[in-house]
Amino acid sequence: MEQKRELTSVDLAALASELDAYEGARLDKAYLYPEGILRLKLRDFDRGRIELLAALGETKHLRVATPENVPPAPERPPNFAMMLRNRIEGAELAAVEQFEFDRILTLRFERDDGSTTIVVELFGDGNVAVLDGTGEVVDCLETVRLKSRTVAPGAQYEFPDARFDPLAADRETFAARLTQSDTDVVRTLATQLNFGGTWAEEVCTRAGVEKTLDVSAVDETTIGALRETVESLGRRLRGGDLDARIYRASDGDDPDRRLDVTPVPMSEYAGLETERFDSFLGALDDYFTELGTEETETASQDRPEFEAEIEERERIIEQQRGAIESFERQADREREKAESLYANYDLVDEVLSTVRAAREAGHAWDDIAERFTEGAEQGIPAAAAVETVDGSEGTVTLGVDDHSVTLRVQDGVERNADRIYQEAKRIEEKKAGAEAAIANTRAELKQLEQEREAWEQEAEPEQESETDSEPVDWLNRSSVPVRQTEQWYERFRWFHTSDEFLVIGGRNADQNEELVKKYLDRGDLFFHAQAHGGPVTVLKATGPSESYDESLDIPDRSKQQAARFAVSYASVWKNSRFSADAYMVAHDQVSKTPESGEYLEKGGFAVRGDRTYFENTAVGVAVGITCEPETRVVGGPPTPVETRTETSIRVEPGKYAQNDIAKRLYREFKSRFADETFVRKIASPDRIQEFLPPGQSSMVE
Repeated sequence: MEQKRELTSVDLAALASELDAYEGARLDKAYLYPEGILRLKLRDFDRGRIELLAALGETKHLRVATPENVPPAPERPPNFAMMLRNRIEGAELAAVEQFEFDRILTLRFERDDGSTTIVVELFGDGNVAVLDGTGEVVDCLETVRLKSRTVAPGAQYEFPDARFDPLAADRETFAARLTQSDTDVVRTLATQLNFGGTWAEEVCTRAGVEKTLDVSAVDETTIGALRETVESLGRRLRGGDLDARIYRASDGDDPDRRLDVTPVPMSEYAGLETERFDSFLGALDDYFTELGTEETETASQDRPEFEAEIEERERIIEQQRGAIESFERQADREREKAESLYANYDLVDEVLSTVRAAREAGHAWDDIAERFTEGAEQGIPAAAAVETVDGSEGTVTLGVDDHSVTLRVQDGVERNADRIYQEAKRIEEKKAGAEAAIANTRAELKQLEQEREAWEQEAEPEQESETDSEPVDWLNRSSVPVRQTEQWYERFRWFHTSDEFLVIGGRNADQNEELVKKYLDRGDLFFHAQAHGGPVTVLKATGPSESYDESLDIPDRSKQQAARFAVSYASVWKNSRFSADAYMVAHDQVSKTPESGEYLEKGGFAVRGDRTYFENTAVGVAVGITCEPETRVVGGPPTPVETRTETSIRVEPGKYAQNDIAKRLYREFKSRFADETFVRKIASPDRIQEFLPPGQSSMVE
């Protein structure tokens, strides 16, 4: 029996009912992990910290994780996570619902500035869509463009066609759906009534119906037994009457191997070892955490939890910074109160003197309060300023300059003001203490970051001797050391030709402008696609610190590769064309000065003189990962990329949006390396996307 790796529609019905209890929790922060995990960190008044994880990678599930089961925060949040933080940080979880009887869960968040809904799809490749209050897609992890539905930024979100919900159907509808089938009962329950294989067998077993019974032989008694079983299951799931279990392998298999997690006990699993949980959420956390641990045990499992410790220090710093700001506001308010007393000296003195005289004359505190009330009704300013009189404390509270100030009657204006100034000073001292604490926490954070860096350096295996050594099998190595230095040209599009010449191209009009003005030097060659809308492409003859040698001869294959680069990243690709013409000129044939009477738009240029054409140049890009001498993602024309990378993937104009194909390439790369953490560190979807042409692409099989 295979291990469960995805939640069923039945599971999601139970999950939604338990998540109802978390309504009202507020979002602290959102994270997105390269392996396809969306983490929503919430805080609830009664429960405290809540970690809701939606996994869309190797397993597809949702769970509320205990702190020790939360993966360390990613090093840098991708754009999707930043968008979520901007939209719903501080928002309140208002509703959690399962869509029909499908593997779709919606989480609606409310904030003063609007409503945001997160739709988690746990079928197919999995997806998360973020919707605004009108149902329009703000962003999504995967763009979907099918005849039946569209999920894309700027479009109205479209749910899949509603699946038949057997838990909500009445008896007549249930019977009609069942008897329309031409197969046996268990297959009908699995497909036509959407229970899936496991739960279809469970329903048959609970109802006492033979699984292989042909639907044509089903009578009213059989329909009644099946319907009663389904109704009972529905009441338990949606009413929260759960009894969650994890099932382990029987004695004949690995006894420690977990097979399934269910919201209620399963008759089908009567022979398996079982473990009971107080909640389905707790069972899901335990099951999928251990399942993930089993699959990701590598040499890096002994790594200290630097990221978790660093995240904790960052959280503490945020709290301390908030405390400092609060102390500053409190101190300012106290000083303003003291200054208000002096600004309204005569009024304040009149009130205090009146109360002292009344007390000396033997009047009770309640009588004094009544006299002030009467005076306020008569429009006496001093009496109208009195808010409360407290005889137990011997104080009177005045409203002056938008402040409520509590004063001791026995003290004069000066002494009361001085006492309030002293309170401001005391708060300032608390602020100084918080500033010292934040300095200490920052020092701890810096120390942790240094320890992490030192640990990673020590963990790198010693380099094998370059002489008489076998090539390293980086794909199957359990731990690949990260070695990388930042280069000046990395903000542009770039690659190195087979002859080690650097080729750089602009990503936008600003960079095109910059390349022509700043980086097009003597001896360099300028390339551009004949089609409109392409990058300025410069084949560098020399490096930044090198002098040009007149005898330098750039090989034809490097020129061909630069021309292919120019057409591949042009509008040619976006228009789904597989070839186009490109031309080449010398550096001194390119100018930012237009002909008389003409105008050059931003990013434009003038080319004068003869051009060398590369006709019908085929588009083509490969993206790969290098492991030595440095570890990095590279991309460009296939030949030079494939010869210098450990592994690579070719892409061509196709059907997937740029961010979607980047995620597909990421998953493929991760499957090729034994050290999956290495791929996460150096080849995230965001970094892969930097090397992909604009427009839609597909992997070349």
